[in-house]
Amino acid sequence: MHHSILYWLILSFFLLTPIGIRPLLAQIARDPLPSANPARPTVSTPATLTPVGYLHFENGILGGVTSPEFSTRVAINQVTKLTVAPRLQFILQSEPSIWSRLDRVRETQPGEVFAGAQGVLIPGKEKRPTISMSYIRRLYASPAPELDLGTYHQGATFLLSTEMQGFHLDLNAIFNEQIEGRIRRAQFGQTLSVSHPWKHWTLGGELWHFSQPFTSSNAVGNLWAAAYSVRPNLVIDAGFQHGLTSTSTRWEVFAGFTYVSPYRLWKQH
Repeated sequence: MHHSILYWLILSFFLLTPIGIRPLLAQIARDPLPSANPARPTVSTPATLTPVGYLHFENGILGGVTSPEFSTRVAINQVTKLTVAPRLQFILQSEPSIWSRLDRVRETQPGEVFAGAQGVLIPGKEKRPTISMSYIRRLYASPAPELDLGTYHQGATFLLSTEMQGFHLDLNAIFNEQIEGRIRRAQFGQTLSVSHPWKHWTLGGELWHFSQPFTSSNAVGNLWAAAYSVRPNLVIDAGFQHGLTSTSTRWEVFAGFTYVSPYRLWKQH
């Protein structure tokens, strides 16, 4: 019971904080619209950070069919980011609600909550890529069924982002710790996302791999997505993902948006 209370307290704080500080923000002069830096909908995360001092929201819905833990699964996903310095960003991610079915059994449960930080190790410049590292830790463990990637207690990721002949590349090397009972095992993942801008659109594809240490197998898949920039601080997206191994989720479809609050939380020095 106390885990559920903790879950909703954390989620409520993150969702209601922007409302609570709105009167303060109204007193701050508006800057030019900040540009969104979407990490969704790909598995890969950019090594570059969001604009300093602005709340950055990534929200969406994801549906999956045919996976080892479920027949169908639909989840709301939410990520809030706040970059507090040019090289440091804080992250909170959650799935507020998950609807799942396994054969004839249907369940509705809250998903897991994670928090962490991402820091830039080497800032990009001209042809030099941006290299970063992130650390994420689980705050709330959910009994809801997971996707083929599984869940983890804590994890570290090395991230690289660069531009190459008109294409944007995001490369991640992921190291997670998975727990089952008293057993702890390492999970390794690699992702490569390639995208290309066209007018207000961005078209992209991705190939990813994650080990599944408790079943001695591997999840592999590819993802295709399109994003449209409505304005600099608002980007909408949609796409699909296909699993390539027997232990991968067979199909996933998703849609969502990335939004950056136009108000800076503190004055720029």
